[in-house]
Amino acid sequence: MYYFIVNPNSGNGRGLRNWNVLLRYLNRKRIGYSAFLTAAPGEARLKAAELTENRTDEITIIIVGGDGTVNEVIDGLSMNAKTVIGIIPSGSGNDLAKSLKIPKNTKKCIKRIISGCPRCIDYGVISYGSVENLNRRFVISSGIGFDAAVCHDLLESRMKDALNKVRMGRVAYFMQGLKEFLLSTPVKGYILLDGVKKVEFNHILFISAHIMPYEGGGYMFAPKADCQDGKLEICVVSSRNRLRLVPAVFFAKYRAQKNCRCFKLFECREAHIHTEIPLAVHADGESCKYQTDIDVRCVERRLRFIY
Repeated sequence: MYYFIVNPNSGNGRGLRNWNVLLRYLNRKRIGYSAFLTAAPGEARLKAAELTENRTDEITIIIVGGDGTVNEVIDGLSMNAKTVIGIIPSGSGNDLAKSLKIPKNTKKCIKRIISGCPRCIDYGVISYGSVENLNRRFVISSGIGFDAAVCHDLLESRMKDALNKVRMGRVAYFMQGLKEFLLSTPVKGYILLDGVKKVEFNHILFISAHIMPYEGGGYMFAPKADCQDGKLEICVVSSRNRLRLVPAVFFAKYRAQKNCRCFKLFECREAHIHTEIPLAVHADGESCKYQTDIDVRCVERRLRFIY
């Protein structure tokens, strides 16, 4: 029995189209399944918790949706359950699928999931909120500053929906990124790596912590990120000269960060990140509101994925 959590609205309807393809395949092959179609944000998290709570047998959950839907499911899982995760990428960015080299073709994906063996990968945890002390899992990246502000605005963006209709969803990331770049103000802050090494910066555009190399619709901000090494790759984009930040994103898109002095990359198992003023924060593109202090850590090889 396979359990599907489907976001029919992901990718401006791509999730529903992919689910219809899957339905025909599953019925033709007489494969047993149970499906839950989400109707509102947060429902995928609740369903994942319901499916895995107090469960002792192995369960395979297949997610039909984008990176946000994957994040909800991962955040909702009971980590005591023997859960295997498969993904049918159906969003506009699909950074997780790109990082894990999951094919775009729906039938190829389901065939790989059914015939494949699970591999253990890392996930991250972000802690934030001085009063609430909230925690959220992430499997791609978490960040504070510019990249999070882009994610915040895209969650409410009509432009993204319009571009998704003509299969140009990634253009929305670029357009929103340009807008946020023009409006953003670099700030002072620091990172504390593994509780030992403190590095200060005076002109931070953003800081991101990565399990996977890609985020933001295909931008490789963490080229050495390895989802099986038990470590985070921390990317800090900072420069006194604002014009130098313009090619930073260009270099990330074409995997040439080594040619850009604005990028500083660090490896660690956990980090504390502080900025002088509250900035937008995200986990896999999902909003964690505005914060000045966040903690991120890597949990080694606890998720079982088929990809």
